[in-house]
Amino acid sequence: MGDENETTLKRTPLDALHRAHGAKMVPFAGFDMPLQYAGGIIAEHRATRTGATLFDVSHMGQAAIRGDSPLAALEALVPGDLASLPVGGMRYTQLTNAHGGIVDDLMVTSVGEDYAFVVVNASRREADFALLGAGLDRLAVEELDRALIALQGPRAAEILVPLAPGAEELRFMSAAPFMVDGSAIAISRSGYTGEDGFEISIPAQDALRIAERLLQGGATLAGLGARDSLRLEAGLCLYGNDIDETTTPAEAGLGWSIGKRRREEGGFPGAEIVLAQLREGPVRRLVGILPEGRQPVRAHAEIRNTSDERIGEITSGGFGPTVGGPVAMGYVASAFADPDTAVTVILRDRPVPARVVKLPFVSHRYFKKH
Repeated sequence: MGDENETTLKRTPLDALHRAHGAKMVPFAGFDMPLQYAGGIIAEHRATRTGATLFDVSHMGQAAIRGDSPLAALEALVPGDLASLPVGGMRYTQLTNAHGGIVDDLMVTSVGEDYAFVVVNASRREADFALLGAGLDRLAVEELDRALIALQGPRAAEILVPLAPGAEELRFMSAAPFMVDGSAIAISRSGYTGEDGFEISIPAQDALRIAERLLQGGATLAGLGARDSLRLEAGLCLYGNDIDETTTPAEAGLGWSIGKRRREEGGFPGAEIVLAQLREGPVRRLVGILPEGRQPVRAHAEIRNTSDERIGEITSGGFGPTVGGPVAMGYVASAFADPDTAVTVILRDRPVPARVVKLPFVSHRYFKKH
């Protein structure tokens, strides 16, 4: 993003809030975004695990898809079972290409028989909406001018419910409309930290007021740095690092997102390749890597076996504050993907002993039942 500068970067509806709270702003996917606040990334990470933090994720793309049976139509583009979603139900899925590669991962919500709501990654929003528009030519795909904030952590419900009574009834991966301070907002019980929490879609002009009320209720601000360390500990893929157009859902360990009916019927781009990998096993797999010592390993570091042969590459790595040490994810040849397999990671030309571990590093604490 070296060519981006303050005159070309977009700003979210919460930009003034970030600056008022002393955020360190950085370019990200074409937006000026908060990396961290004065307390630092580790403090924000720990606040999410123990209390509740507010993330601005308004750079993500939000769109309404309207027309006849949009969920069924979307199944021509994604492997997820969407047609069975009840109103208010959400599903994680992927846009795939003819080779089974992941064009993007996205969240799809059923709003009604003729209305689906999708959230896509910031870096892929233009490509995604062009793909959706072309692939769903009989439907209306409208990009929405709304803010999106994520309230995450074990105190999230306690802080949100006084503003949105009834939100406590939402279970993980469900959504509903609410009125807050005269603003029509949509709340889903979801997020990308591994903690309980909510994502709140708000008309852009109302976002600052509602965010400030959540902060007054006890939430604290957190930026992109903590969001990355939290999702890494939770074993959640980051598009552009752990998944992209050269990786398939089967390789990335996302087979759980492809339901039985879609496995039997196919009918999505690259289905033959993806379904064969699910049946027979892919040649490589995404795994957790736990390096020894205290030094984090970063993306593109080489992974070798005990015979010093290259078997894969790190895709995401960093320090895990909850784990108390370095954590990483990467692809290895399937023969080396079993938990406790000894490997070596090359850190600045120095071999570091490590082992393969089952993801996630920190157990998920989603709210799945009343």
